[in-house]
Amino acid sequence: MQKRIWITSLAGDKNMVTGLLQLGKKYGLAPDGHFWVDEVEKIAWQAPLASLRAKETGLWVIAGTKTDLEKDSVRYGLSLLCLSLQQDRGVGFPILFVCPDDSIKTEDLPTPFKGCDILGCDHPALGAKLTAKANTPVKPIPMDYRINIHANPGYGIWYEIGPAKGAIWNGVLAGGLKSEVNAHGVGPKGSLPSKTILEYPMQGLKLSLGRDEYTAWAVKNRLDEALSYYVRFADAPGSILFGPLPDEENEAELHALRMS
Repeated sequence: MQKRIWITSLAGDKNMVTGLLQLGKKYGLAPDGHFWVDEVEKIAWQAPLASLRAKETGLWVIAGTKTDLEKDSVRYGLSLLCLSLQQDRGVGFPILFVCPDDSIKTEDLPTPFKGCDILGCDHPALGAKLTAKANTPVKPIPMDYRINIHANPGYGIWYEIGPAKGAIWNGVLAGGLKSEVNAHGVGPKGSLPSKTILEYPMQGLKLSLGRDEYTAWAVKNRLDEALSYYVRFADAPGSILFGPLPDEENEAELHALRMS
């Protein structure tokens, strides 16, 4: 099966996209892609998700500059798309940033993209890199948690959070840096619950991580690999903090993801 690479152009630079399409074809790949639409609330970031999830797609290429990544809404939309993709294809699914001016650095990227490679458009090894990444099987990367995104213009953007396979959380919390949770629930993994029972729900918890202060909601429901905690934020949270609810005897390990 010929491997497809999916190209997301952040700048709408047709010349750069044409060059990547031609390079992909030259190296025996089936390149395709789209131009990024910066409309987070309209869930425009979901547009390429089905194509990225397809079995024949072996690599996601994101083309742009540091300037293209400066808007928080662009970074947030890309992060939501990345988490959605990783839920289905694995955290190790290959993502490559292609930058025409070498301005993008690893530290500039939101947390879901940590570990991604960055190459210049004129890098002599770009074609070989595309081929190698697209044809290398995705290696499983063990995680202490699972996270997924459910989004629709009608009900908004919901985060699904829960423990990894084989783990148990005796309670769970989730909070945002720039925005607070405005709805939450517990239900079976994989879809938003139509009804929910919350055990000892809590709101307005203040949590500090370095210089950052998060405002979190929490419940004491027991979660396993089949149950999830669902949270929605009033606005883009900037960064999220989540994990098992700490108790008086133990400090639970919380996870922070910078989303924009």
